Amino acid sequence: MKLTLRTLLLTGMTLLLTACPQTRETQGLTETLKQYEVTVRWAQWDAATNFIAPQYRQEHPVTRLELDRLRLFRVTQYVTRSSVLVDGGSGLKQLVEIKMFNKNQARERTITNEQYWKYDANTKRWLLHSGLPDPTQRNY
Repeated sequence: MKLTLRTLLLTGMTLLLTACPQTRETQGLTETLKQYEVTVRWAQWDAATNFIAPQYRQEHPVTRLELDRLRLFRVTQYVTRSSVLVDGGSGLKQLVEIKMFNKNQARERTITNEQYWKYDANTKRWLLHSGLPDPTQRNY
């Protein structure tokens, strides 16, 4: 009985979520956020730089030191704590908690990564305007 009720509930929730109208931009956002999470989760930092907006990357270049520092860590958890659409739906502020294991020190640390995503109408892509996570960040 519990299994049947649980199955019905999950099926109903799935139908409701898929029935919600989504624009092409929000579908693209969902896919971009999933891809970025997987990229960070697997510590593919060179690939993660491709999500950063070119104009942001030009103003705030990702240095070799930053990439080397990130390579010292293995990401053990990536949890989205909040997501809020801003700028009339053309931007998204997202707060993510990332647990990173330092391979050299055998210590895990938790950082909070504030992300700002913005839709680029020219490329029809969501781009990151806040850079890569900072493993040197101190959470007090």
